[in-house]
Amino acid sequence: MSPGAGSALTFLAAAVHAKAVAEIGTGAGVSGLYLLRGMAADGVLTSVDLEAEHQRLAREAFVAAGFPPQRYRLITGSALDVLPRLIDHGYDLVLIDGDKVEYGEYFDEALRLIRPGGMIIFDNALWHDRVADPSQRDPQTTAIRELISRVRADETLRSVVIPLGDGLLAVQVGS
Repeated sequence: MSPGAGSALTFLAAAVHAKAVAEIGTGAGVSGLYLLRGMAADGVLTSVDLEAEHQRLAREAFVAAGFPPQRYRLITGSALDVLPRLIDHGYDLVLIDGDKVEYGEYFDEALRLIRPGGMIIFDNALWHDRVADPSQRDPQTTAIRELISRVRADETLRSVVIPLGDGLLAVQVGS
C-alpha cells in the first residue's frame, strides 16, 4: 500500500470514528497500521487472512508500532468462511484487499457487517490501470469493474474512487 493510500485509510477511519474495523487481507500489517492510527484509542481491528505467515508478520508490525494485543484480533482462514461468523452491523469500517474475483461476495458480507453511516473500502480499485481499459477482460479486472458498477447503481450508497496508490473505492452506507 502506498503512503498516500495509507494516509487516506487513516483519515477515513478517523472520519467515521471507527472503534470496530474488519479487514480482509492482512498482508504484512501495513494497511492495519494505517487503520489502527486512525481508529479510536480503544478500537479493535479484526483482520482475516488465509496465510498464517501474514498474520505473524502483521503481529510483529503491530507490536513494533506499540499497539497492545487487545487492539487487534488476527484470524487465519478464508474470508468467506470467517465473515459470516462476525456480528451484523457491528463494524464502523470494513477494508477489503483480498481475492479480487471475490470482491462481490466480500461486498455482500460487508454490507451486513457495516453499521449505518459506516464505510466499506476496497483496495486496488484501479487494478494496475486495467479497470478503465475496456479491452482488459481478465477475471480480476472484470470483477472490480462489476463491483464499481454495482455500487454506482445503488442509490442507498455514496461512493468515490480515490486515485491514490492502486486506487481505493470508498463506499458509505446510508444512515
